[in-house]
Amino acid sequence: MTEIIGYIGAILTTLAFVPQAIKTIRYKHTKDISLLMYIIFVSGISFWFAYGVLLNSMPIILANAVSFCLSGTILILKIKYK
Repeated sequence: MTEIIGYIGAILTTLAFVPQAIKTIRYKHTKDISLLMYIIFVSGISFWFAYGVLLNSMPIILANAVSFCLSGTILILKIKYK
């Protein structure tokens, strides 16, 4: 049951970035996105990913790998399209 709760939480929090990533990729408009927030967030996700690897916890690993890709894309576009 614990793993199921972990997977549900991982899926929901990861999916939260999909609309922002799609909108950012599609419109290339990043003026209203905080650069500092995304730098801190992507850094934090990296540590959560490492933590998941150390614990061998697939919900943490998978959620943070996907979140890193989505938020990393937004961060790169923010830097590119200031």
